Amino acid sequence: MTQRFCVAGAGISGLVAAYRIRAAAGPDAEIVLFDPADRPGGVLRTETLGGQPFDIGAEAFIVRRPEVPALLAELGLANRQISPTGVRTTIFSQGRLHPLPPGTVNGIPGSAASLAGLVDTATREHVAAEPARLMHWLHGSDPSVGALVADRFGAQVVARSVDPMLSGVYAGSAAGIGLRSAVPAVASALDAGAPNLTAAVRSVLPGGNPGPVFGAIDGGYQILIDAVIAAAGARLIHAPVTAIATDGDRWSVTDGSGRSWVADGLVVATPAPQAAALLAGAAPRAAELAARVQVASAAVLALAMPPGTPFPPQSGVLVASGENLRSKAITLSSRKWGRGGEAELLRLSFGRFEDDLARTATEETLLRWAAEDLAAVFGITAEPQEMLLHRWIDALPQYGPGHGELTARLRRALPEGLGLAGNYLDGVGVPGCLVAAGRAAAAAVG
Repeated sequence: MTQRFCVAGAGISGLVAAYRIRAAAGPDAEIVLFDPADRPGGVLRTETLGGQPFDIGAEAFIVRRPEVPALLAELGLANRQISPTGVRTTIFSQGRLHPLPPGTVNGIPGSAASLAGLVDTATREHVAAEPARLMHWLHGSDPSVGALVADRFGAQVVARSVDPMLSGVYAGSAAGIGLRSAVPAVASALDAGAPNLTAAVRSVLPGGNPGPVFGAIDGGYQILIDAVIAAAGARLIHAPVTAIATDGDRWSVTDGSGRSWVADGLVVATPAPQAAALLAGAAPRAAELAARVQVASAAVLALAMPPGTPFPPQSGVLVASGENLRSKAITLSSRKWGRGGEAELLRLSFGRFEDDLARTATEETLLRWAAEDLAAVFGITAEPQEMLLHRWIDALPQYGPGHGELTARLRRALPEGLGLAGNYLDGVGVPGCLVAAGRAAAAAVG
């Protein structure tokens, strides 16, 4: 009898899970994807802005991790990978722009000199003296990044260097993100015996010329999405999964139309809150653990500005804590990726953990805030020619202290034949989603 596998959620995690199931289960298996969105891809969403393809969700991936380049090569898309131009990012702090400090790991510095101009003299002296202060490190511990860095380097380093970086990744703050999630290599260095935080950071900094950190796809993430869908050969149902239950040694899946499907294996690839709701009946312990993952929302406003708008030669701006700006980051996309065309493309991101801006701020309000921030940061008052707005609700999980142990317990609580995928498991970026998708597919196929 033909095997059937169901996948709840058609973001990149669900799509790649379906693709991996196809490879494992063979050409005769039936794979059914469920998603209520108007198109597959989740937070990978390519639109057209200023006559160019433009990613209004995730826009880049870390090229020093192998997962995305390997997938592109599998799908015959290696030649579509592109690199940024190399112009640097800046930090907006104390009402002005500063170069992003060199020699840092997610904003944690390896020297006091790298912070010149960003923090005051007393803080730099405190950072420089850190190796001389005794450090008590418990092997395997996972403090918040903010607590550790504030203790060893001071509050200014957290607010002006670390928070801007982690806000850009998680839409959260260093106070709520665990060290092992944000900078696992630093945590490992401390476990291995690094005597202080400075030594741990220096031990993991890349040497020589390591090349670009980020990459993107020429034509946008839609190129990857289309290729994965074609390779997976799955049937897409434009409806949510509303209930799952065991059916002997198989699974019963109910979609939003009320139709029931019987499956030999199941992947739940929804955000953590929806996953918790689906798991409540079939795996209540797993549901309780998934519900512990806190989430944030963000709104991305993309603008096409008139050609020749005098933006500086930098890739964008990260905003320090406590600044009088509404956006938490500004990406100068045309400068970052070297796009030509008839407009200067940029995007502003709004919303942080525990605020409700992404849900409640109107389009008119976001446009007004964007104009105010562009004037404050760059002195630019030109009117945009075109705009796009997308709200990513509950899309950004917060990797709090102990998150790795939480997800390990969550996976151990799953019944046989059920896998979980999503950006709340093995990393918020696309590489982490691909890891989780592979593990989920293996669990579903058995």
